Amino acid sequence: MGADDPDDGGVADGPTPCPDDVPFDWVGAWSERRARLSPEKVGLVDATTDRAFTYRELDAHANRTARLLREYGVADGGRVATLSRNRPELVDCFFATGKTGGVLAPLSHRLAPPELAAMLSTVDPELLLVEAPFADLARDVLGHDDCTVAPEMLVVADAEGSGSSALTVDWPRYGERLPADDSPVDFADVSLSDPQLFLHTGGSTGVPKETVVSHRSVVWNSFNTITAWGLRPEDTTPMVFPMFHTGGWNVLTVPLFHLGGTVVIAREFDPETVLRSIPEHDASVLVAVPAVLRTMCRHDDWGETDLSSLRFVKSGGGPCRESVMEAWWDRDVDLSQGYGLTECGPNNFAMPDGWSHKKSESVGVPAMHVDARVVDDDGPVPRGEVGELELAGLHAADGYWQAPTESAETFGDGWVSTGDLARVDADGYYHVVGRTKNMYVSGGENVYPPEIESVVSTHPKVEEVVVLGVPDEQWGQVGKAVVEGDEGLTLEELREFLDGKVARFKLPKHLAFVDEMPTSGPSKIDRQAVEERFGES
Repeated sequence: MGADDPDDGGVADGPTPCPDDVPFDWVGAWSERRARLSPEKVGLVDATTDRAFTYRELDAHANRTARLLREYGVADGGRVATLSRNRPELVDCFFATGKTGGVLAPLSHRLAPPELAAMLSTVDPELLLVEAPFADLARDVLGHDDCTVAPEMLVVADAEGSGSSALTVDWPRYGERLPADDSPVDFADVSLSDPQLFLHTGGSTGVPKETVVSHRSVVWNSFNTITAWGLRPEDTTPMVFPMFHTGGWNVLTVPLFHLGGTVVIAREFDPETVLRSIPEHDASVLVAVPAVLRTMCRHDDWGETDLSSLRFVKSGGGPCRESVMEAWWDRDVDLSQGYGLTECGPNNFAMPDGWSHKKSESVGVPAMHVDARVVDDDGPVPRGEVGELELAGLHAADGYWQAPTESAETFGDGWVSTGDLARVDADGYYHVVGRTKNMYVSGGENVYPPEIESVVSTHPKVEEVVVLGVPDEQWGQVGKAVVEGDEGLTLEELREFLDGKVARFKLPKHLAFVDEMPTSGPSKIDRQAVEERFGES
């Protein structure tokens, strides 16, 4: 009935609802829409080969790749897995799966064959793209007892002979199979509820789970990032996260593609090359893990590198030490901490305009379209109290692939359980104080290791530190500081340094040293490996 129909009381019909399962032409049409808006703007730079790609070229590549993927059945939910470092072909696959309705499932080349065999079997891809240097690894994975799938294989290389010393398998070459036709392709009917990415978790508690990231999640995380961080079409970033990690896609890559910005990738991006790339590409935004930021500001080239193009830098993937933040602030760079996880976002918080450095230990306030709360077993806790951080919003993932029990535990009630402990201060800033599994109880008092680590790391003889709770007959558990740094440091010297800075029951009662902290994922400290080695008193 219309608005003037007397039988409807003069009330017009409401709009037709648009649920997530309704296909829209724009869903998955990232490269096609951006190429129409910004055809000659450079969207991607491959620093390894010194090639730049306009959005027109990226869309043409995506059309060729879409035709290739359809030949292998990577359409309408079919999956393409990759075992590769950051390279343009992964971007082509991201754009192409949007066109075909397929799913991109990048796998970490840093994992061992048993882990990859189990993960590949879970993903069950129609096609596996392998970068040439990892051909032998892929062969070991496919031959492992835990691998129950046999996808079609294509090998990717930079040029003829590149990585050929590692290429001991006779699989077809990606470049040779890629169709020449780059004209527009027919789009699949793709809705926001359809999966776009399978991204695996860090795997610190066993074989990594595959997180199902829908088109809705990707789009809304992009909205959050653009609005909360103030991204601009003219922004350029060196992408230092690997593209098998949510950071490689959803921290800055997709949001900048959304706007028409520029992303710079490379096969290897160590701190020295990141420093060099900032003035070389007029980089305006940078997001990296604390270890990378720390190494950059301690590099010999730090003082001579022109950082004036940077509008802001974000640290993510763990707490950033105050000394590192001060080093960047001293260079007039706006550095603050972010927070996210594969299961939600990963961009959830932002620092308000004009924020004070007194809030530097916080991750800020919730972004535009993010709900956050801190809870215990009885529900939300008052401000100032510690509980588990939970997040909600349209940017959340849908669950874990073929893992209903784990999905119910993490996503079950509409809130994503992060497993991180946090508190909200009087001004509404969120402070992440540690993982639920890392907290320990000493003499009946809860101890949160990051609080102690933050202070220990300011000692001049300490480069990096992990604090563990270890068994103690008198107190149940006490702290053990595992330090990377000057082994001349004594426990007594450390405790004297900490006295008055933290409560006495939090002072470590044991001290151990490592030459270098073990890492997992994109340069994140592997706390589980530290605990396995040093978890006894």
